[in-house]
Formats: sequence, C-alpha cells, structure tokens
Amino acid sequence: MNATASREIGRSTPGEAIEWRHARLAMLAYLTLVMYVYRDTALSMVEIWSRSDTFTHCFLIVPISLWLIWRRRQSLARMRPQVDPSALFVLALAGSAWLVGELGSINALTQFSLVALIVLGVPVILGYRIAIAIAYPLAFLFFAVPFGEFVMPQMMEWTADVTVLALRASGIPVFREGLQFVIPTGNWSVVEACSGVRYLIASFTVGTLFAYLNYRSTTRRLVFTAISILVPVVANWMRAYFIVMLGHLSSNRLAVGVDHLIYGWVFFGVVIMIMFAIGARWSEDPAEEPNPEPRLLQHERPRLAVLLPVTALIAGAMTALPNMLGAWISAKESKTGVILGLQANVADWRVEGMPLAPLRPAFENPSAEQHITFKRGDEAVGLYLAFFRNQGLGRKMVSSNSVLVTNQDPLWAQVAGGSREVPIAGKLVPMKVAELRGGALQTAAYAGRWIAWQVYWIDGHWTASEGMAKAYTVWSRLLGRGDDSAIVVMYGAKGSKDPNVFLDNFAAAALPAIEAALRKAQASR
Repeated sequence: MNATASREIGRSTPGEAIEWRHARLAMLAYLTLVMYVYRDTALSMVEIWSRSDTFTHCFLIVPISLWLIWRRRQSLARMRPQVDPSALFVLALAGSAWLVGELGSINALTQFSLVALIVLGVPVILGYRIAIAIAYPLAFLFFAVPFGEFVMPQMMEWTADVTVLALRASGIPVFREGLQFVIPTGNWSVVEACSGVRYLIASFTVGTLFAYLNYRSTTRRLVFTAISILVPVVANWMRAYFIVMLGHLSSNRLAVGVDHLIYGWVFFGVVIMIMFAIGARWSEDPAEEPNPEPRLLQHERPRLAVLLPVTALIAGAMTALPNMLGAWISAKESKTGVILGLQANVADWRVEGMPLAPLRPAFENPSAEQHITFKRGDEAVGLYLAFFRNQGLGRKMVSSNSVLVTNQDPLWAQVAGGSREVPIAGKLVPMKVAELRGGALQTAAYAGRWIAWQVYWIDGHWTASEGMAKAYTVWSRLLGRGDDSAIVVMYGAKGSKDPNVFLDNFAAAALPAIEAALRKAQASR
C-alpha cells in the first residue's frame, strides 16, 4: 500500500463527517436530558463534594474523564458510530436501580445509577466498539460518586488494633477500650480522621489513573491498582503509630492538635510519591492506534439516519420513566406532621416522664421522637423512639450519619456491640446490642456502663439489619404505604442486676404497645 492510499484510509468523507455530527448531537441531547431529569441526584453529589474533605477531589473527575477521551480523539475518528439498541436493556436496569435507590433513600445507589445512565448512553448511541475504546475514561466517572465511607468503622478498628499492638511491642503499657486507649503520657482515641479512608479513596483514584496512563498490560494495571489500595491502609497504620510515639516521646509537645493532621498528610504524600516513583520503573509504551474501520456503504447510511434518532428517543424515554414513577409515588404520600405518643403503663412497668439518662442518639433529623422512662421496683428502662416520614437527603432512618452514639460524643462512647433475638408474640425479634460507657476513659474506665438494644420498625416489620430496613422501605413505598418507619432504643444501667435480663422482660411486655403507638402515628396522615 502506498502513502497516498494510506492517507485516503484515514481521511473522512463528507458522509462520515455527517454521521459523527449526528451521533454527537444525539449524544449531547441524551446527556442533557439525563442531567436535567436527574438534576436533584447530581446536585446531591455536588453538595457532598463541597462539604466533605474526603470527596473534594470529585470535582476533578469529570474534567479528567473528558481529557482522557480527548486524548483518544484520533483513534475515535478512525471508528464509525453505530447504534446498538441491545444496550437499552442494560439502560433499563440502571434506571430501575435508580428508582429502588430513590424509594429507599439510598443515595449511593441513586448516584451510581445516574453515572451508569450517562455511561450507558455511549454504547446505545455510539456503539459498543467506541464504548470499549474509551472504557476506562467512562469507568473513571464512577469515582465521582462520593462512596466508601461505609468502611470507616472497620478501618478505625484496624487502626486501633495495629497501633495498640505496635505500642505494646515497643514496650509501652496500654489500656484500651473500644477506640480509646491510655498510655503513661496521656490518652488517645481513633476518630474518623484517623481511619485512613481519605488516604484510601485518594490513593485508589489516583492509582487507577496512573496505571491506565503508564501500563498497557492488564496484569500490571491490576497489580498497581491493588498496591494503591494496600499501601494507604498500611501507611495509615504506620502514621497512627508514629504520631502516638512522637507525642509520647515529646511529652505531648509534638503531634497534637493541628500538627497531628499536618504530619499525617505529609507522611501520606511522601509514601504515595515513593509508590508512584517505583511504579514508573515498569511503565510501558502507549498502545498502537487501531486500523480504520470499513466505511459505511451508501445504502447503509439511510438506515443509520433513521435508527439513530429513534434509538436516542427510546433511550431518553426509558431514562426519564423511573424519575417520573418516583415523582408519582412521592406525590401520593402524606406530607403531614407526625403525632407520636406512648404514655401508658405497660404491664407492671410504670411510665415516668423524664429520660433515664442524658442519652440523645444521633439519628438523622427524625420527624418525631419520644424519650421516656419505665420503672418496676428498682429496675429502670429508658425508651427512645424516633419516627421518620418523607425520608430523603437530611432525614434518613438508615445512613452513615444516623447512629446511636458518634465518636465525637462528649458524654458517651460505644465500647462493645453485638446482636440478640427476643421472643415476642411467638416470633423472634432481632436486636442490635451496644455497650455504652459514660465519661472519659481515664476518669471512668469502670463506671457508668449501660446496655442499649436497638431495632428498626418499618410498616409492621421488625429488623436489626440496615439492608432489610431499606428493602422493607422500598417495598412499602411500592405498595403505596409510604416510608413511615421508626427506630426503637431500649437501655438500662449495668449494676447489681444484668440489664439484659430486665430488658428481655420489658421488651416482651412493651413491644406490642410500642407497635400500636407506631401504627397510630403511621395513621396520622
């Protein structure tokens, strides 16, 4: 093949230019529709980016993805857009997932579904070959979803485990309870900033980008991505240990307050730079550009000219339908206030108006709540009810922000957890069990202990599982019963009597009355 023929292969004919022009217009129209219809979901993502330091980097994800696609513009010009209606099925699944997330107030699911709807528009309108050619830039868009904080409790636990183990190996005596520990020179606690989640998310995002730009081999890319996950976790453990040791050896003059965070980010930055420097030693040359695809025959162009707008219209309609269904279901639900009241005695338990303890669970903006005490002889049980209606951003029964006790709570700390099943009316009702401590660790290490039981109620269903609570909420809304649900917390002080014993008795007597009160609140709409 001579040079002239080679140039002719790569040159676009007027017909091919029109094909790309029409395909780009269809793609732009589809993306505009998606962003308009799901603007609330998109704005919820931006709101999290702007308020959370963990996800500030998400503002860069879309520009980087567009730049990655722009880098492939010459390769893409060698291909021809080809509508693929078979991808509409996957598009429908993404829309259905968004509807489930919307009905269950599952932000992560609605946000991932929104990005999936954007990404799936490429194979539908431009074809699978083009989608595969820019697979990583499209997949990179999923990093825009503010997701990953669910691993924070486990990573905090690991950090505390490793730090205490390393301190003891260094000959320093440590007393630990929960996420707090005391050494001879002071007391320390593992909080959210110490979990390493920010390091992990940042390293994973940048690590996959580095692997894509520097390697062609799938194996090398996967290995470096795995390293970008492992390194920040281990680095965070080392950082936590070094911070405590630095404070210990300097009599708490260093590595406290703001220095604590500054030293942590400097250490993390150095570790990541070393990781990238080592990874760069195995970088590979860019892949060769693909050969041009065969041009459309003249008789095929009219077929594409008809199929493209029809498929784009179908895709747009399928994309908008879940949002319309969600809005229709929401419009049918009650927007009135909630009347919640449980004031009568229960069996031989006498109700009192004042809370048993200054425990204020950190549940996220309930529609109504009640906190009272029941007594029987020298036994006392605190009962806290939180009722939720019209859940959404800022008001959710189940979320990472809706917890019994936060790590920053000045009065309480959760030191242990577990589960328990209570037989009620012939069936077992699951409960989450938490042991709480009042006061600071160094001043009240063995005082102020409480046992708290927690359970979710959704339209008559009792569960201790957050996943099942979400599933029951979705099902209730699909049946037209709304998202009314509640959290029930019962707690008692540890003393001469095991609180689990009288909590068992109270739960058996009180849960039917509690359910009746919740049913009455549900009917007040």
